[in-house]
Formats: sequence, structure tokens, C-alpha cells
Amino acid sequence: MAAVCAPLPRTAPAMPIRPPKAPPPRKARSAAECEQLEQLPNIGPSIAADLRLLGVLHPAELAQQDAFALYRRLCDATGKRQDPCVLDTFLAATDFMRGAAPRPWWEYTAQRKAQFGPL
Repeated sequence: MAAVCAPLPRTAPAMPIRPPKAPPPRKARSAAECEQLEQLPNIGPSIAADLRLLGVLHPAELAQQDAFALYRRLCDATGKRQDPCVLDTFLAATDFMRGAAPRPWWEYTAQRKAQFGPL
């Protein structure tokens, strides 16, 4: 007895077409070049979203911000203790927007530990 097979569909179901993702903005080499939070060295979409949650919408606003105060406000806003590396990142971002050369966030860890102790 021959097996009965269902006929194959003639065309595959249409897959939704997604537009290509926009490339991330180029990282700024100086504070003057920085127009979007994601252009800040060390700042990606997640930390940029955290800054926006805190009301920081433009990188220039960081020059007048206190990194530790931002960190504490983020902990309060999310209802949980943030990783101390977030404070390192805020230190790097505020320092950069005050005119410092771009540095990786982990270069701020020793400063954070000396200045704020265990968090």
C-alpha cells in the first residue's frame, strides 16, 4: 500500500520584512561632538535609557550632574541596588562631558572605591 502524502504548499508563508537596524551613532571624541547619549564613550542603549529615566535627555546636561547622585537616583527609581559599575560609568560620562579625554569606565573603579567605599 502506498503512503499518502499531503501536497506541499506552492509558496512559503510570507515572512514579515523588518527594516534594517540603524547603526549605532559614532562615539564622540570630545564633549563638543556629543549630541546623543549613545555617542558618549561607555554609554550604550541600556545606560542611555537609564539616564533618560532620570530626566537626562542631552549629554551636555551631564556636565552639571553629580555621578553619585545620579547613581542613587537610579537605585531609587528602579527600586533596586544597581551594580557599582554603573556609578563608574556615570563618573566616566560626567568627567567626559566636563572636558576630560574619553576613558573606559573601569578606569574609574579605583576612584569610586576610594571616594565612596563599598556601595
